[in-house]
Amino acid sequence: MAFYYDEPAHTFSEYLLVPGYSDDKCIPTNVSLRTPLVKFKKGEQPAITMNIPLVSAIMQSVSGEKLAVALSREGGISFIYGSQTIEEEAAMVARVKAHKAGFVPSDSNISPEATLADLLALKERTGHSTTAVTEDGTLNTKLVGLVTSRDYRPSRMKPDLKVKEFMTPVSKLIYAKKNISLQDANDMLFEKKLNTLPVLDDDGKLLYFVFRKDYATHKEYPLELLDEKKRHVVGAGINTRDYAERVPALINAGADVICIDSSEGFSAWQAITLKWIRDKYGDKVKVGAGNVVDGEGFRFLAEAGADFVKVGIGGGSICITREQKGIGRGQATALIDVAKARDEYFKETGIYVPICSDGGIVYDYHMTLALAMGADFLMLGRYFARFDESPTNKVVINGSYMKEYWGEGSARARNWQRYDLGGAQKLSFEEGVDSYVPYAGSLKDNVNLTLSKVRSTMCNCGALTIPELQQKAKLTLVSATSIVEGGAHDVLLRDSVAHSENFPK
Repeated sequence: MAFYYDEPAHTFSEYLLVPGYSDDKCIPTNVSLRTPLVKFKKGEQPAITMNIPLVSAIMQSVSGEKLAVALSREGGISFIYGSQTIEEEAAMVARVKAHKAGFVPSDSNISPEATLADLLALKERTGHSTTAVTEDGTLNTKLVGLVTSRDYRPSRMKPDLKVKEFMTPVSKLIYAKKNISLQDANDMLFEKKLNTLPVLDDDGKLLYFVFRKDYATHKEYPLELLDEKKRHVVGAGINTRDYAERVPALINAGADVICIDSSEGFSAWQAITLKWIRDKYGDKVKVGAGNVVDGEGFRFLAEAGADFVKVGIGGGSICITREQKGIGRGQATALIDVAKARDEYFKETGIYVPICSDGGIVYDYHMTLALAMGADFLMLGRYFARFDESPTNKVVINGSYMKEYWGEGSARARNWQRYDLGGAQKLSFEEGVDSYVPYAGSLKDNVNLTLSKVRSTMCNCGALTIPELQQKAKLTLVSATSIVEGGAHDVLLRDSVAHSENFPK
């Protein structure tokens, strides 16, 4: 006879936090959102700790290199999507790692034989006013000069004038050698009264630029998540098919952590993949696994060697796995169950395996609920897809700006590996949709606003850290009527009145 759960599965919207006592130290500026990304033993520190509990989903429409850098600056981590070739994914990871904090690779390069017209066209494409002049116009040859907006006046110069005629030659430039520290580079900028400092290797090739303006920008990111070489921390997704080729390529590219991307993780395929990674790399390579929705699935992956476990099946806004296959579990119930198993496993073994809540987040307050229910961090897709930094197009739909957003199980992504059950190498039916989400602006502005809500709510619960929130939180189920009561009701909103006045009488 089939097993039946006694209680229905619940979602985040069915819960509220009950406020607790807040002392005079419980103010948002005192709240720390630091959280472990990977497993660690009792009394030890995790190899990777995030400064905020947010990671971006392993999706084509979410986690590109631009978003990875932006999220790292805020203290979180992106997982570059794995539904592309091994070479493409590794190159994307490498480009993120090349964004060394304060050291900017040049993507505006031109040949000395190019013309002013060519330079202006390049500036129009990139928006950059500083252009490196190299022997062949690429980043792979020697730097021969530099051009800034102060070097030319288009209104008084012929379009066919060669760049070499008005550039500042390298012999007249102040530059730094490789291995210079960011502090020393910034000191040179100010001591020499420079706006731009090129950093060259021993052969005279341009490695990076250091800009004066970036010194102030860097101060805007106090939670920036960097490795020991001051490079952005970044993750990458893998599947259970080509891991033997993909994992080494990603590690060589500099990935700090990898994650098996699968709609359902309680399987032999994930155990086989984890075993291969552990046999080849030991514990040096950090790898997450999932997804699961109960304690049994968590323990399976923890014992198989996962560094963290993702929780959630079918709760994503573009996921139709529950509709198509009838499997899954309400995200809140799944998370509570897995968190209990995580704590029991820690008590038994002394090994703490963080859990990631993946899916089901609709409103900002759901994030605080998920953390209170036991999540160490959250994986978000729709949330990040709305921002400037996501890799999708911004379009106008019915007069409103939107961003494209599609699931990995959609016909557009055709990521059959994510839904692989060991059969034919194809996507037999869709488990995700192709859609739009409202455009929301920059990642920085939105993340800061969201986390200010999280910090404020934690103070209402008398908690200054995530573990303290999980210990002190009091949660209550709410009725359908209570959910209605929680929003604006029994009033006529001013915006609605103003809008109605524009209708013709």
